[in-house]
Amino acid sequence: MLGTLVSSSSSTFLSSSLGKSSSSSSLSRSSVPSFPRLSVRSMADSAFKKIQIQRDDTTFDAYVVGKDDAPGIVVIQEWWGIEVEIKNHAIKISQLDPGFKALIPDLYRGKVGLVAAEAKHLMDGLDWPGAVKDISASVNWLKSNGSKRVGVTGMCMGGALAIASSVLIPEVDAVVGFYGTPSSELADPAHAKAPIQAHFGELDHIVGFSDITAAKNLEEKLKASGVAHEVHIYPGNGHAFLNRSPEGVSRRKSLGDSDDDEAAVELAWSRFNTWMKRYLV
Repeated sequence: MLGTLVSSSSSTFLSSSLGKSSSSSSLSRSSVPSFPRLSVRSMADSAFKKIQIQRDDTTFDAYVVGKDDAPGIVVIQEWWGIEVEIKNHAIKISQLDPGFKALIPDLYRGKVGLVAAEAKHLMDGLDWPGAVKDISASVNWLKSNGSKRVGVTGMCMGGALAIASSVLIPEVDAVVGFYGTPSSELADPAHAKAPIQAHFGELDHIVGFSDITAAKNLEEKLKASGVAHEVHIYPGNGHAFLNRSPEGVSRRKSLGDSDDDEAAVELAWSRFNTWMKRYLV
């Protein structure tokens, strides 16, 4: 059963925060170029099984990897859409001990932003309460298809939605969010119901969304909620520090994040695995 959803201004909130970030990110509305195309990619990776999930009067694609009877984890995309990094994260999650079944719901309905302007356009157009409904349907699909317990994780935009799922989706058993917090219009973490672990880079420049102040504000709200929680801040790291593919590293540098800290990445994944095993296995 999906918790009460309110009309959300989350995309406006995140866009305005991005617009206030450092000038090197080139993400403010006045500085982005026009975007004549939105690329539609198929999931060609043989590791994934493509499924369709129905909720309300809509059907959306999702991509599953991992053992059929393993604990489930819904993996929510960054603002780019379903691209190389989120696929890499889902595959890694499926291979963590003792094995998880990872499911990526396609919140953008096949569209992918290849550059920041396109990704911003897609995120600005996202129906955030509708995305929460997609996540809820994904959780229930996993529970109906072999996973006794199901967690939710996500990065950036997906991190904000993951934390929102702890508030709005009663069936969620655990959450790990990376560098993102929901707007108060979407979900107040003070009312979280599932255990939450959150990760942030100390140098993250997205004000009010994933910077260090947002991380500390989230921690205070989680204390008020009474749920089990951990908030980790990684010194010397910026936004999206988990993204380690050549494409991801290049993209982070173009947006002003040049940190290269493999030890922090390994530590974050170790903490993720410990958390999800604690509540899902």
